[in-house]
Amino acid sequence: MDIVQRKSAEMKLQWNNVLVLLFLFTAAKCGKPGDDASVAYVDNETSTKALMPNEWHSKSGKCDWQGGSGSSLISRVMTSDCMPECPYHKPLGFESNAVTADQISCSNQEQYTGWYSSWTANKARLNGQGFGCAWLSKFQDNGQWIQIDLKEIKVISGIMTQGRCDVDEWMTKYSVQYKTDDSLNWVYYKDQTGNNRVFYGNSDRSSTVQNFLRPPIVARYIRLLPLGWHVRIAVRMELLECMSKCA
Repeated sequence: MDIVQRKSAEMKLQWNNVLVLLFLFTAAKCGKPGDDASVAYVDNETSTKALMPNEWHSKSGKCDWQGGSGSSLISRVMTSDCMPECPYHKPLGFESNAVTADQISCSNQEQYTGWYSSWTANKARLNGQGFGCAWLSKFQDNGQWIQIDLKEIKVISGIMTQGRCDVDEWMTKYSVQYKTDDSLNWVYYKDQTGNNRVFYGNSDRSSTVQNFLRPPIVARYIRLLPLGWHVRIAVRMELLECMSKCA
């Protein structure tokens, strides 16, 4: 990558950081659904579904649009006087197969032959059942990852994980990386202290653990990097896309 391309990539990353800040700042203009207790989820606690809060009204008046996600959601931050937080989380489509096999990849993918060919990254789908119901990492170390290409820049507001359906194997903690363009370097999702955030995962094979992203990630590519596991790195998952809606 030459100097001009590098500068362009750095400017693009900075611009996306600005968009995230705008997204969060503008959220203050809309009302909230009360405190976290009024929303039917708790970070890092098990649940079988991503539960949504009831509709709520803007303090600054009614919006003339509903729905919206991804880059269209970001663009509306620039033009709308009313921009809520992320009270609506839409499953991206791992479970429904709307996320296709070519969008999901993993480390050492070329080595998934024989028995492992039934446990590829494409099998990392929430609530998958039967033989080959999860992604099983062929190697058990901190150099492994599973990656999702969203095909376009989207606003991702949460991650849901499960363990392997038929054996007691699961991922106990992980970190997250993202980037907006294939030519850019991976960026770690940080906590409030500026350190790489550690997301706590599963403690059994079947429960679903939800981790909500505050702030959400604005990116095209997302990676989960296992940091801990029970017996073996085993993942079924879903990403949640941020949906905005003012009533």
